Amino acid sequence: MATLAQSMGDSPRSPWLWEFLKQELAPFPGRSGLVARILITSTLVMIIVMTFRLPYGALCAIFTFSITRESEQATIRSSGMLVIAFILAAADALVGAMFVLGDPALHLVWVIGTLFMMFYWVSVLTNYGAAVAFGWALATVIPLFDNQVSAERKVEGVLWILGVLTLATLVTLLVELVLAKITSAVDLIRLLDDRLGSVQNLLSCYGQDCPVDPATESNIRRLSMVGTSRLRAILQRTTCSAHYRETMGSVVALVGDLLDTAAALERVEFSADQNRIRVLAQDVGSIRSHLRSSSIPPLIEARNHTERSEAAPLLNKMESVVSIIAELLMSSHSLSAHDISLSGEDRASRIFVSDALVNPEHSKFALRGCLAAGLCYLTYHLIDWPTISTAVIACFFTALTTIGSSRRKQLLLVSGTIAGGLAGVLSQLFILPHADSIAGFTLPFMMVTAAAAWLVTSTPRLSNFGFQFAFAYNYVNLQEFTIQTSLTPARDRLAGMLLGVFMMWLVFDQLWGTPASVAMRKTLIATIRLLVDFEKEPVSRDARTAIERNYFLRDSIVRSFDQVRSLADVVLFEFGPCRQQELALRDKVRRWHPQFRALFALRVASWNYRALLPGFQLPEAVLLAMKEFDDELAIALVEMANRIEGTSTRSGNGLKNALEHLEQMIAIPAPQESQETLATQLHIARVRARRTGQLADSLLQDIRRS
Repeated sequence: MATLAQSMGDSPRSPWLWEFLKQELAPFPGRSGLVARILITSTLVMIIVMTFRLPYGALCAIFTFSITRESEQATIRSSGMLVIAFILAAADALVGAMFVLGDPALHLVWVIGTLFMMFYWVSVLTNYGAAVAFGWALATVIPLFDNQVSAERKVEGVLWILGVLTLATLVTLLVELVLAKITSAVDLIRLLDDRLGSVQNLLSCYGQDCPVDPATESNIRRLSMVGTSRLRAILQRTTCSAHYRETMGSVVALVGDLLDTAAALERVEFSADQNRIRVLAQDVGSIRSHLRSSSIPPLIEARNHTERSEAAPLLNKMESVVSIIAELLMSSHSLSAHDISLSGEDRASRIFVSDALVNPEHSKFALRGCLAAGLCYLTYHLIDWPTISTAVIACFFTALTTIGSSRRKQLLLVSGTIAGGLAGVLSQLFILPHADSIAGFTLPFMMVTAAAAWLVTSTPRLSNFGFQFAFAYNYVNLQEFTIQTSLTPARDRLAGMLLGVFMMWLVFDQLWGTPASVAMRKTLIATIRLLVDFEKEPVSRDARTAIERNYFLRDSIVRSFDQVRSLADVVLFEFGPCRQQELALRDKVRRWHPQFRALFALRVASWNYRALLPGFQLPEAVLLAMKEFDDELAIALVEMANRIEGTSTRSGNGLKNALEHLEQMIAIPAPQESQETLATQLHIARVRARRTGQLADSLLQDIRRS
């Protein structure tokens, strides 16, 4: 990514765009199978819709793109939640219609309230798919209620919307159950293993002083450019424990950092470091084997090397990253058994995110989305052009990819809308007039859907284009069951979608817009301050209150880390007079981000010690020394946040002194009767404290220099 950023900054007309597209569109393990399942599902839904002349066919076909397909269990659970969401949306619409359809003023209030609720649920519900389903159904109901038809027809329309969306969900579930075992699935462990395998192959070639396989070099560059957004998306939808998601999120970030460093090795001379490289390749291979077998890898102690060479800084960094990955994988197993719970309540069963009622960003997002969709609603009513009511649907669809909006996303959405609309219009002009059956319609539909599905399975930097492309094409061609003799319906639908995208750009990017670099910096600072709060926990002696606070902070920190990384991706695609400074800041944030994530994952165990959870009891003297170390770490984190914010402060050497004191306390022999039981715990606590101190000191020195 650094190479790509450099080329983009130096020459906007350089072939970076072609290189970027080539890497984004390249196949990866599981991609072909995922595209095939999306294509088969959408085609089956389209055939059913066309055969039985079901209304809202476009809505039905495009919705199949958004259903979770990460695993069989995830698809089954997601499908059930989607059907429940459809039923709730239909109930909300029907109950609302009973009170507002006879009064235009009340009807407008209901529309505004419904729009706000749609966007708010997207932001605060833990089940993102259910929030999308709920809003998608209501976004279709709102234009329906404006039609000059009888109340019976409106109720019938609501039920049809519920029916076709449920049909799309059930067809998707059926296809997944049948084909998921046949086609290769996109698996997090498999993708991590692929990345670590490329690094291991590269290091093995360097260590043996043999030419590097061109395919390996190309794969390293491709994976470094593509980044880790796909892995983060899979991890966000996993059903594993909270601690596993937090730890693996840190591992994903560190693996991305390892790839970037490996990509830089080809530019240095490393003949004097071949023995180090061979040992490092073996360590990476050990992590791979334990990762595939879900076993606990051994601790890899950080090695001290005195030799100086051109490759030494890069190898030092890679050795540090590999040792931290091994330690995090070990902690993901050792801590999962002790992961705390709220009186047996499963965290995955929570409906709302932990900060749903205290974070004002959720309300701000809902207000922005409501304003954009409301402006569309008022616009097509004021100009008496009801056939562009697709603008409301387009607003909601756009909002699904506009949390943390940017010019890059809006560009993808506008270009995707235009491309999909043109594809639909050209089909009506040159292909569909010669088609006299569903089979004739199916061929161009499958071609467009396959292309859109391949784009959708790219990283979020390009997937938005694929969604919008399929959305526009389906709304042009899949709304009626006859050959169109006029381009007016296609023109109106395309105009409505462009109106919706324009309003979202106006509200999100102009009225409330913030440059991605500024948002990235503010979010990183806020995340560090959350880490400071986490270091001071638990502050309550009540166990339930302490546990709830722990969940709140951990969830908030993980989401903030993900947002920082997403914003860093966005900065690459924004241009302006300060572009070079923004890219420089982005490089620093991308360098710090995996280290902060690793620091957070290591500190989760410290909370367990401070809370005196079962299995985490230590001698009183060690706990006091650990408390002193935690306090000094919090002071160091405050300095990091202040320096990034622009405030000059210095914390001194308190962290090093506290670490030395903690190691001295751990070295004191324990009573004979408990020495064996404490030995392992004390060793792990010492290793984690030392690693934490090294990470924090390295970060602090880097931030001071920057």
